[in-house]
Amino acid sequence: MSFVDEARIFVKAGDGGKGCESFFRDKHMRHPRPDGGDGGKGGDVIFQATRGSQTLLDYRFKQHYRASRGGHGSSKGKKGKEGQDCILKVPLGTLVKDAGTGLLMKDLVTDGQRVIAAHGGGGGRGNKNSRTPSSPGLGDEKTIHLELKLIADVGIIGFPNAGKSTLISNISKVKSRIGAYPFTTRQPILGVVECDDIRFTVADLPGLIEGAHAGKGLGDRFLKHAERTKVLVHLIDMAGTDGRDPLRDYDLINEELVKYSDRLSARPRLVVANKMDLPDAQNHIVRFRKAYREKILEISALTKNHLDILIQEMNRLVFSKETD
Repeated sequence: MSFVDEARIFVKAGDGGKGCESFFRDKHMRHPRPDGGDGGKGGDVIFQATRGSQTLLDYRFKQHYRASRGGHGSSKGKKGKEGQDCILKVPLGTLVKDAGTGLLMKDLVTDGQRVIAAHGGGGGRGNKNSRTPSSPGLGDEKTIHLELKLIADVGIIGFPNAGKSTLISNISKVKSRIGAYPFTTRQPILGVVECDDIRFTVADLPGLIEGAHAGKGLGDRFLKHAERTKVLVHLIDMAGTDGRDPLRDYDLINEELVKYSDRLSARPRLVVANKMDLPDAQNHIVRFRKAYREKILEISALTKNHLDILIQEMNRLVFSKETD
């Protein structure tokens, strides 16, 4: 399944039903009595967050949605049936915006949370309740911009080939695609870490490159997902594979976070040296410790060395008061 984190759709709420103009007569009445019922209200277009959805892919293929119109009023004062609402389900973390004004209508972050994006028109008044029957109201119609920002407790960040996919595959129940080439992961992947009484969600986020804050490469499409996380795990390829310098990678990632958002750069973070099973990693970790006073945890995602310690540290930070 492809991961789609933005979509633009058109929605139309239902128009109200027509009011009825009718008169009741019998042989004992000098004048007929108006008895036309009101029209029913048109249906609303509603967005609802659900845990069962993880992508906005469906809204790329179908882009027009309409709620039902209200039923017409009838004689004997009968009111028309209300139009059926159009309920559109979206993943948790979806921002619903009015594309015309750019205004945020709702940030849907909890299961079952709803927002009415387009209100149905009111039903027309029948002559039973109004001397002059009124016309039915028209339902709202809008272009809606949907934007998904994943919600996860921990976001794993790092340059391509740092080992993020291997790490999330070995600490959670999800199996991320793994390969020895850049941008193996082209979409965020969510996993659940469960160990004894520990349970939290973790996101394998696509690799950063220099200039990501300005949209280069996967760019700010990656960074916006990191905004939702409570904790960032900064994973460094300490072996320097592909001729990279781990210290420069560390500096560049920090620079990208600062340029994108001060708030994101201040997020609680765990610095992790990966690929410590490789010979070159020992030389680079010595250089790193001399250059920075940063606490760093040494692991090997491939051999699973010290992953138990990493999970404990992640859990501690996720539930720390600092992240509240």
